[in-house]
Amino acid sequence: MSAAPRRVPVPKNGVDYRGKVVLAPMVRSGELPSRLVALKYGADLVWETVDKSLIGSAMRRNPRASTIEFTRSPSHGVKNGGHSEGVKESVIYRIYPDRESSHLIFQLGTASPTLAVEAARLVAPYVAGIDVNAGCPKPFSTGGGMGAALLSTPDLLCSILRELVKEIGEKFEIGISVKIRLLRTPEETRTLVEQLCATGITGLTIHCRTRNMRKTERAIRDQLRMVGDICRDAGVACVMNGDVADRTQAVELMKDFGVDGSMLASAAEQDPSVFRREDDGGRAPWHEVVAEYMKEALHVENRWGNTKFTLAQITPGKEQKKRGVGQFKNYAHACELLDLDELVVKAKELDALLGITERETRAGQKSKANSMTRDDSSCTKSAKRQRQASGQENVTPNASHGTHYHQDLQHDLVAAINTA
Repeated sequence: MSAAPRRVPVPKNGVDYRGKVVLAPMVRSGELPSRLVALKYGADLVWETVDKSLIGSAMRRNPRASTIEFTRSPSHGVKNGGHSEGVKESVIYRIYPDRESSHLIFQLGTASPTLAVEAARLVAPYVAGIDVNAGCPKPFSTGGGMGAALLSTPDLLCSILRELVKEIGEKFEIGISVKIRLLRTPEETRTLVEQLCATGITGLTIHCRTRNMRKTERAIRDQLRMVGDICRDAGVACVMNGDVADRTQAVELMKDFGVDGSMLASAAEQDPSVFRREDDGGRAPWHEVVAEYMKEALHVENRWGNTKFTLAQITPGKEQKKRGVGQFKNYAHACELLDLDELVVKAKELDALLGITERETRAGQKSKANSMTRDDSSCTKSAKRQRQASGQENVTPNASHGTHYHQDLQHDLVAAINTA
């Protein structure tokens, strides 16, 4: 009888990544309502990514939404990271402990073992694991030595993981994991994965793209089996990421390449029902998904800007144009145009709470200004056609009337927006 595969023990309060199909960490698309909808449709785990800005935040409980919120005051006018009376705080992270804690992995952007521990300690009691972001290629991450920049500093990355295992994993009894990308050669990838697996982590996610590749480029799976084998030999769960369309394909890829789990990003961003099993109905109609998302966003009092962004992701292109998604002013307006009549009352209450009942967003103001410019252009062309039809094509229109008035108004509005 062959010996059972080696496995790094999963801590009491942690979770095993094996056999899981999970939601990837995504800026904006991984906030609380998106995570809750993904879980509703069958995601086994959900990731959320936050950087070291969590340090110095204040934690508060929201009894209306049953959530825990981490907030910060605007940096201007507040000294020494304190909190100023009368200054409206912004929520940088929300957790819904009763509904997601046992399924939530907190991904941390960091380039310092000390700061990583400091930030992780704030959320460790409320999550099932801490993951280190060593794969994000965006400048806002790599510029500070975080994200994919850590692939070039493996010793630092390993020291961050070891410190998290010791100070967070062992003390809070949760797992520590890391998400990376492929390196330039299989040999370099192998060396890095072997180093990481020796730090005491319970899981490793491999995004099957290199640091310089973008999500529009086809994922590379040539090294995936090798990475899975290294992790298995070390007893570390291996999760794959990159071009996974839905749960069915996720399970097939796990079998084909011998990895333990699969992570969905872009597909889930556009349709969180991709996690639902075919036996349970498979993908849901877009309007159902939008309704489920809006219910969660209203319940947890999500930021309107994030809600509007997410609605644009999960609403199909034709429907976006038909329903004017880009013109949504607030929750009530969105519910009305999306035919979510049963949510309008709740939406109006949240608009009032958030102070967006009458206020337009800056993007909305710019859109209105641009619309006025288009209308002016259309009117001018129409007047010119009428003059041509009457034989007055060389007659100059009266510049003191509506056209110039609207152009001046549009110019002033754009100037005010840009200087706000």
